[in-house]
Amino acid sequence: MTGTAADVVVVGARAAGAATALLLARAGLSVVVVDRDRPDADTLSTHALMRGAVVQLRRWGVLDGLIRTGTPPIRETTFHYATESVVVPIKPGGGVDALYAPRRTVLDPLLAAAAREAGADVRYRVTLVGLRERDGRIAGVDVRHHDGRVTAIEARLVIGADGRHSTLARLVAAPITRLATHTTACAYGYCRDLPGCGYEWAYRTAGMAGLIPTNDGLTCVFVAQRPDRLGRGRTGLEAALADASPPLAARLGAAAPVSPVRTFVGQPGYLRRAWGPGWALVGDAGSWKDPISAHGLTDALRDAELLARAAVRVLAGEASEVEAFGCYETVRDRLTLPILTGGAEIAAMQWDDERIRLLLRELNLAMNEELRTIDDFDIRAHSADPVHAETVGPRR
Repeated sequence: MTGTAADVVVVGARAAGAATALLLARAGLSVVVVDRDRPDADTLSTHALMRGAVVQLRRWGVLDGLIRTGTPPIRETTFHYATESVVVPIKPGGGVDALYAPRRTVLDPLLAAAAREAGADVRYRVTLVGLRERDGRIAGVDVRHHDGRVTAIEARLVIGADGRHSTLARLVAAPITRLATHTTACAYGYCRDLPGCGYEWAYRTAGMAGLIPTNDGLTCVFVAQRPDRLGRGRTGLEAALADASPPLAARLGAAAPVSPVRTFVGQPGYLRRAWGPGWALVGDAGSWKDPISAHGLTDALRDAELLARAAVRVLAGEASEVEAFGCYETVRDRLTLPILTGGAEIAAMQWDDERIRLLLRELNLAMNEELRTIDDFDIRAHSADPVHAETVGPRR
């Protein structure tokens, strides 16, 4: 079996994997990224980026490219409750003055291209089929190419960024350390001629929904329901939207659908063990929240930077895996748990208007804490905590 070698192999070239590879390559490490899909493949996503993610994309030099694709700026968020609607403007902060909700067919390739430009070797239609071990730790991977060839890649670290059904997590038997109690089923599709100024979220115990402006003049329309109540296809989406907000449903009736409706049957959120000897997990592979939180992408980019900083320190011999990756997991869990548990309570759909407002305020506080952590990424100081490690920047 022929093969290659690298400092790091990243399994998965979507947002979490491509961002991690970008930062590792800019730190001067040799990185190979493998992904079983083609470069332009779409995936299940709410698209919504919160401020922390936009701040990171700006700092990484990716935001300008995202804007050039025509991704519209989001300058306000409207919350529709059973009794009233509340408009919240997006105030400038962290060097950005708007939020964005790119299609994954736009965001993921942009990050992968930036990783390539930084020096990462990004390979598509290449599937992880096995792990290589040495002295009780993971030391590389076996991969199958689209033509059936199986080759080996030796590596000092293998990172799983391969989603909820992570092959790496399965192969290393990464345990679930926290499991949410409730989940929603979701459906979404794209419409044209559905005017709006920003994110719109609707919350009723009969159903929840959202409107998210995205690329090409389209709006992503999504609904969330109890799994046993959500119907299939466009009929199910329209019925759930009417339950969540009759005014939004009326607006949808005047819009032009341009895509089939995709349905997600639901899965409780979780945290998995984030690392072990020679391996680590990032993105949905290690941390999954109910889509009603609309926070998966933001967490993925945050954790990509946390993990990259920890990995740089480990591979440079500045810290042990226990010290650096253990801190990565601790910080990830501290920032994620409020969103995981808050999202699960929202998914239970057993609140009233007063309680849902409180839950959303608590989620906002959690996001503010996350933003403070991301702001700390700019502090150029060595520390055992990867949050305060030296900034991972472009190679000079």
